[in-house]
Amino acid sequence: MSAAPPRRALLGLSLDALTMEQTVARCVQAVENRENLTIGVVNAAKAVNMSHDPALRDSVTSCDLVVADGQAVVWASRLLGHPLPERVAGIDLFTALMEEGARRSYRAYFLGARPEVLDRVVAEVRRRYPGLTVAGARDGYFTDEEAPEVAARIGEAKPDLLFLGMTSPKKEIFLARFADDIRAGVNHGVGGSFDVLAGKVRRAPVLWQRLGAEWLYRFLQEPLRLGPRYLSTNTRFAWMVAKEYLHARNHP
Repeated sequence: MSAAPPRRALLGLSLDALTMEQTVARCVQAVENRENLTIGVVNAAKAVNMSHDPALRDSVTSCDLVVADGQAVVWASRLLGHPLPERVAGIDLFTALMEEGARRSYRAYFLGARPEVLDRVVAEVRRRYPGLTVAGARDGYFTDEEAPEVAARIGEAKPDLLFLGMTSPKKEIFLARFADDIRAGVNHGVGGSFDVLAGKVRRAPVLWQRLGAEWLYRFLQEPLRLGPRYLSTNTRFAWMVAKEYLHARNHP
C-alpha cells in the first residue's frame, strides 16, 4: 500500500487533497488489493447537514477517502488557506471508475433508485462500458430490517466496485454498517447519478460545471422544489466559511 494522501482541514472536517486522476489510481489500487475502500464526498449542502446530523457526520468521516464533490468546497479551502487541488465530483468519479473498470474487466454492483430507473442504468452501463461486468443490481427501496439481507446478497456477488445511487444520509449509514461485511474493492455513494445516467435528469453543461454553477442549473430545472433548500444551505455554508475565516484571522 502507498502512503496516505495529504489531507486538508476544512470546517472541522479532514478532506483528501487528491486530483481526479489520483483518486481513480487509488481506487484501482484498492480493487487490486481488495482493500474495501469507502469513499465519502462533501459538497456545501452536505457540509451544512453534517454540522447538525451526527450520524451523517460520523458516517462520512469514517470513510477511507473524503473528497470535495462541490466547487464551493474547493473555493472555501483556498480562501481558508488549506487548498484542495480540484473538485472530485461524485458523478465524474462514478463514470471514471466505470471506464477504468471496463478496461480491467471489473465487476460492479448497482444499488439504489427506483426499479424502472435502475433497469435503464444497467442497460446504459452495458451499452457504454461493455468490458464492465454487472455483478448485480438492486433498487434502493428497502427497510432497515431488510438491509442486512440486501448487504449479504451484494457480498455474495463479489463486486470490485459497489455504487450506491441513494440519498444522504441513507447511503453513508448503509456503508458504515455493512461495508466490512460486503468487502467490495471500492464503495462509492453516487447519490442522484443513477438518474443522470438513466436520462431522467439532465446534467449541467461542462462550462456551468467549470464555473461552479451546476447547482444553479439544477435550480433552474426545479426552482420551486430546490429554491428553498439552496437558499438555506448556501447561506449557512457561506456563514460557516466566514466564521472560520474570521477565527483564523483573529487567532493566527
